[in-house]
Amino acid sequence: MKKYVIRGGNPLEGEVRVSGGKNAAVAIIPAALLVKGVCIIENVPIVNDVMLLTKIMSEMGAKVSFLDKTTLRVDSTEINTCAAVSELVRKMRASYYLIGALLGRFGKAQVGLPGGCDFGVRPIDYHIRGFESLGATVSIEHGIVNAVAENGIKGTSMSLDFPSVGATINIMMAAVLAQGTTVIENAGKEPHIVDIANFLNAMGAEIRGAGTDTIKIKGVSELHGGRYEIIPDQIEAGTYMVAAAAVGGKVKVSNVIPKHLESISAKLEEIGVTVKEDDDFITVSREPGQILNNVNVKTLPYPGFPTDMQPQIATLLCLANGTSVVTEGIYEHRFKYVDELRRMGAKMNVDGRVCVISGIDHFTGAAVSACDLRAGVALVIAGLCADGMTEISNVHLIERGYEDIIEKLKGLGASIGVIDDEPQTTETVSVSVG
Repeated sequence: MKKYVIRGGNPLEGEVRVSGGKNAAVAIIPAALLVKGVCIIENVPIVNDVMLLTKIMSEMGAKVSFLDKTTLRVDSTEINTCAAVSELVRKMRASYYLIGALLGRFGKAQVGLPGGCDFGVRPIDYHIRGFESLGATVSIEHGIVNAVAENGIKGTSMSLDFPSVGATINIMMAAVLAQGTTVIENAGKEPHIVDIANFLNAMGAEIRGAGTDTIKIKGVSELHGGRYEIIPDQIEAGTYMVAAAAVGGKVKVSNVIPKHLESISAKLEEIGVTVKEDDDFITVSREPGQILNNVNVKTLPYPGFPTDMQPQIATLLCLANGTSVVTEGIYEHRFKYVDELRRMGAKMNVDGRVCVISGIDHFTGAAVSACDLRAGVALVIAGLCADGMTEISNVHLIERGYEDIIEKLKGLGASIGVIDDEPQTTETVSVSVG
């Protein structure tokens, strides 16, 4: 097991280029199962979840290969299985998209229950209800989701009880080859939902309204191959924006869509950080010694403040003047990382979905452990601005969603490196500055 070692205190300066959207990629790649033909998918982030998906789909008989570092070729023409039950499926949350894709193509699916980050109960009830509305019978036995539409997938109208991102995407995939038209009311509106719809449309689907409350999918007989480029990663961009605000300095975050980052930019400006937008980049700067304002944050479905940015913004608010309140509006128990930040000097009190933060002057380096993807990167941010050395374990969770994070941070002047857990200690490792 490797660890990250960070020597804090270096301001961040320079430019960091954002990779393709992880949350979009892990849905678009399974969506290629619906296509009889070759899909060329560009701007693919090289993160652990993507690599797991390519292995799962290869096991299922799809021909999957990288044409270059970020361009993936997927040919599912000859695939003849509706089952994905290997242990790999249980290692990631997004494997549930295989259910919608296989159900849409074959009218049946057998997929192992998903895994992923542990921050509270995240059932797939909304997904199942959507599949049942489309005519499928769904059961869960021995850790496997079995979905069968004996008479084929039939278009229908439905309204989600909550604008679930995963359910919206899964229902959309199951419905693209259905008989008739499907209408999803109270649909999720996140940018990656729009991206998946655009990908499917590029392959011959007829989806309208993605990005609004109501999505309409007119079923087509088949999808054809094509080429598509994934949008930039909204959460990766926001993470580097918050890192620049926490550590100080001036960072240009490039290859972004500023509109997708409006809630993050607005909150950083409220905190007192300078944020400047351009066509495809955002510059975040904070002067040495600049005081940060305390603010309140509540996570909400898009276009509200994203839940995947909650640990990062909470880490920044630990350094703000006064008391801030962070309310988690999406998931239960997403404050497990608080105990780790307390080891670094944070003053945070959690009551259910609410965290009250009292500002401190600085973090202090400590040995901490990532408990999930976004919580892990929050610890990286804390380490970057801490006094002394910070050692972070369980970093494989961070690498589920951040491509080349070490090299990107080194490129901004951070003192960060990787060590092996057993043979070395922080006393014997020299951490180089990129």
